[in-house]
Amino acid sequence: MDITKILEPLNDVQRQVVTAPSTAMLVLAGAGSGKTRVLVHRIAWQIQVENHYPQNMLAVTFTNKAAKEMRHRIEHLLNIPTHSMWIGTFHGIAYRLLRRHFSQAKLPEGFQVMDSADQLRVIKRLLNNLKLDEEQWPARQVQWHINAQKDEGIRARHCLTPYDKYAEQMLAIYLAYERLCDQSGLVDFAELLLRAHELLRDNPELLALYQQRFTQVHVDEFQDTNTIQYAWLRLLTENRDNLFVVGDDDQSIYGWRGAKIENIYKFQKDYPNHHIIKLEQNYRSTGNILKTANQIIQVNQGRMGKELWTQSDAGELLSLYTAFNEQDEAYFVIERIKTWLIDKPRRKDIAILYRSNAQSRLFEERLMIAGIPYRVYGGLRFFDRAEIKNALAYLRLIMNRDDDTSFERVINTPTRGIGAKTVEDIRVIAREQNSSLWAASIALINQRNLSARASNALVSFLNLIKQLSEKTQGLELFEQVKLVVEKSGLLAFYQQAKIDNSEEKVENLEELVSAAKSFVFTQENEEQLSELALFLTHAALESGDRQADEFEDSVQLMTLHSAKGLEFNLVFLVGLEEGLFPSQQSVDDAGRLEEERRLCYVGITRAMQKVYLSYAESRRLYGRETYPKPSRFLKEMPAECLQEIRLRGNISQAPSIPLPKKSPIANEGRYKAGQKVSHAKFGTGVILQIEGEGAQERVQVKFNTPTIGIKWLMLAYAKLETV
Repeated sequence: MDITKILEPLNDVQRQVVTAPSTAMLVLAGAGSGKTRVLVHRIAWQIQVENHYPQNMLAVTFTNKAAKEMRHRIEHLLNIPTHSMWIGTFHGIAYRLLRRHFSQAKLPEGFQVMDSADQLRVIKRLLNNLKLDEEQWPARQVQWHINAQKDEGIRARHCLTPYDKYAEQMLAIYLAYERLCDQSGLVDFAELLLRAHELLRDNPELLALYQQRFTQVHVDEFQDTNTIQYAWLRLLTENRDNLFVVGDDDQSIYGWRGAKIENIYKFQKDYPNHHIIKLEQNYRSTGNILKTANQIIQVNQGRMGKELWTQSDAGELLSLYTAFNEQDEAYFVIERIKTWLIDKPRRKDIAILYRSNAQSRLFEERLMIAGIPYRVYGGLRFFDRAEIKNALAYLRLIMNRDDDTSFERVINTPTRGIGAKTVEDIRVIAREQNSSLWAASIALINQRNLSARASNALVSFLNLIKQLSEKTQGLELFEQVKLVVEKSGLLAFYQQAKIDNSEEKVENLEELVSAAKSFVFTQENEEQLSELALFLTHAALESGDRQADEFEDSVQLMTLHSAKGLEFNLVFLVGLEEGLFPSQQSVDDAGRLEEERRLCYVGITRAMQKVYLSYAESRRLYGRETYPKPSRFLKEMPAECLQEIRLRGNISQAPSIPLPKKSPIANEGRYKAGQKVSHAKFGTGVILQIEGEGAQERVQVKFNTPTIGIKWLMLAYAKLETV
């Protein structure tokens, strides 16, 4: 047996993990230490050396991208197909279980998966049915509450007795939401996990079957698991010591969305025979980057403890820039990017990381001025776009007339003369008869209370859905999608729409047909479901997995939370100020402050070669000028690893960075940084910066009126006067 391919790429500690006897194991894998490689090679070792069957492998991760990468690597290592292995996301595996055992899970055979946006629509309709003011009961807040309860394994009937009017009303909404979803055959993302856990918990024979099947259970990013995910893993591996988890307590940064760092500590108690191995050799970053990250994270209390190291050299020092203000900060970052791109032209190797999404605007503006392509990581993906969601809603409705969410989305999209009054009448009947909106529409037509125009419009819509359902029978998947896109009127609507991005929307609808044509479903034993049902579920699951296009060559802008798992040659970590990073909400909360510190650790360890750190001496936030203190994280960094790249000055002074060349035509030396000027509308102020040439020359002026603040003005039009 040749095991060279499995073991040769590994270092000594990685080999120790891969070849360890089968038992409960926690691998503490530091940033850049090869955790995915270890997990994949462990699975390959168990199949090739320990003679486990591929179908006995269960591997769970958090994104479809990670699951796809895992499959690809295993196939490459063993030269065998992986379709018999259960490799996927928590939601994907849960969905697969529920499809196989829908009856025991108390679900209809054709249940549909809602993505987050569709769930929000259901909640908004529910609040309207309950005659609740959405200003007092925001739909997103209700959505968060329901999902948070489900993540903890709590059904509405399990909730504690309400202790005030707010809790009482929220419980009533939760109960009504459960009834509505059960009636419509709808399952949200949180429900997938909760229902899968209940399925195994409440069916001992079924649980025993899957415990026997999955002789080895592997989990990636274990520190990101929530309560219900860990409970589900516990059921599958109870008393079996066959749970292999890879995680890092220093990279637990998703507590705000339910992730429980405590699961790492629970694992050690729940599996007393467990074994812990630490992966500390980093293959990503230079020595100075790792030394800085290590010193920051050591401030946190209660860590399991590890220290990253590398065989690479120390590399460049981390550069610290003290910006005059947020405009200066953005200017500095883009100028450094320009310099970097002279010798290293790959833009996708560069990332600007920030704590808050609101920080991206200035960097986007500067990048556009500089003509540098960029991408805000985490923007709308294909299946999240409105025109695609409209087409998918038609497809769902022709499969399931009781899908109220889809019904409500397309009843008047494109517009067909069905007004808000008619829709409200349908809702009233649905509430009174406890029926679907489809059935309520038929009842409303039969009552003959509608105007002739409204009745004809509603009848036409119902007939359209029936015709689409009939005409798609027997067609291939892509032909079904093509027919619905065309006959629903969506394609013609966007072709004729007088909006800027109508052409893009048409192209997206055409691409949906192409996506259906290339769709391949490889899971085992799912032949009883139609291709359309599988495609719709694929779309729903994909819409919940927000990953940027890694192949587009552009500078990447993203929040620090989005950066986890990625790596870049050049990283800018901006806005290192108290109240911004760490956030104001975390300053007085020790637990949240430690998570913010872990976030800083994650940000620094994204860098392979070079890190720039920056903060502003003044920053305009929420419409007012602030003068923040430098982040405490800067003080926690080793001084010997940092270099300040400009001397700090008084905040009232203009920035000392080199200014762009002034236009010899428009300016002719009339204006300079620090000069006082007057504007007919904005009053007096001081010039901060000058850039551009000729007709494009502009100045940045800080005006004395607080409500005006800092503005960029084109010199050709501003008519400034010196004071």
